[in-house]
Amino acid sequence: MELVVKDSSIELIRGDITQMETEAIVNAANTSLLGGGGVDGAIHRAGGKAILEECMKIRNQQGGCPVGEAVVTTAGKLPSRYVIHTVGPVWNGGMNQEEDKLRNCYRNALLQAEEKGVSSIAFPNISTGIYRYPKDSACFIALGEVFRYLSENDTSIKKVIFVCFDEENLDFYKKEFKKYEA
Repeated sequence: MELVVKDSSIELIRGDITQMETEAIVNAANTSLLGGGGVDGAIHRAGGKAILEECMKIRNQQGGCPVGEAVVTTAGKLPSRYVIHTVGPVWNGGMNQEEDKLRNCYRNALLQAEEKGVSSIAFPNISTGIYRYPKDSACFIALGEVFRYLSENDTSIKKVIFVCFDEENLDFYKKEFKKYEA
């Protein structure tokens, strides 16, 4: 599926983000930036030690990455040029500003991509795994924030791909995409 926003496109696929041949991929990282489970672990394993080494330099400079913020490293052995690490919120019933924090993840990842002059970027489903953010709400926020960013800015980013690892997330994104097509 594809949406056109000004002179950019938003695409939807089911797949493995570590295989994406985009200029940047986004990692759903943790605040330590040292790798972990889910997509974070997969990106670190597939990309090799160069990613971890740059993450450690960032940690030494600024002490990790706060929730909602984003930092950039090499993509190591991955087919991308950059990994943009962003830390999503842990779901606590919506009472801890999780929505704003998740919006910031997408916005700050796009801003980091823009700084690097990236034309294509792939996002995973941030916070919907072990951080337990409800998948339908996370999808609504993700697509809305990316659509808003592309609509309101003249950007180097010409292609945004949402990469869904599981069928459940893919179904939520398909439903949400249809709302934008109308």
